[in-house]
Amino acid sequence: MRGHCSPAIPITGPESVAKIPLPLLHLASSSPRRQEILTALGLDFTVKAAEIEECRLADESPEQMVLRLATAKASAAEVETARFVIGSDTAVVLDGDVLGKPRDQGDALTMLLRLSGRRHSVVTGVALLGPDGAQTALSTTDVFFREISRDEALAYWHSGEPHDKAGAYGIQGRGGAFVESIKGSYSGVVGLPVYETVQLLKNAGIDILLKRTDDDG
Repeated sequence: MRGHCSPAIPITGPESVAKIPLPLLHLASSSPRRQEILTALGLDFTVKAAEIEECRLADESPEQMVLRLATAKASAAEVETARFVIGSDTAVVLDGDVLGKPRDQGDALTMLLRLSGRRHSVVTGVALLGPDGAQTALSTTDVFFREISRDEALAYWHSGEPHDKAGAYGIQGRGGAFVESIKGSYSGVVGLPVYETVQLLKNAGIDILLKRTDDDG
């Protein structure tokens, strides 16, 4: 169990963003889904996962956990030229339990059959670390699953998709066939909520639609 996370270490850089070689951003994650989301937003960025201990502390809510881990990932990232670092962490929550990545087939089937026919929450924390420290934002989405048979859950396991997915499913892939509806952010369930991420960037002076930073004038 991780006791205390290291304080965020501000990333220093030249005073003028315009003088920094692109890209301006670094994504502290190896997740292809998060990379696809940033690419779809038209952003240039470097990628390298940050190695941290990912666990839930005693008396820590799922929401507190994902915000802490997102900040820890951004703080632990090894960057050279990027001025801002994005960290993100996602958790699937059912009855107060955080459903992580399945250990094996039996664990995955247990998770999927628990989720079957029920509503669960997906919480994603995002942290943007820059010269002035870290900003964070939280996305919470309710996901409603249809009834899943054991045969379906087993076939899904054998597809290989749920092996590395929190909650043993991926909404952007075959696991989307289990989803009846969602209330909230689809991109948040995938792993990087667009609205919250864009707002953090805008608060830091980066407007992705106008393609400028505060330093550009």
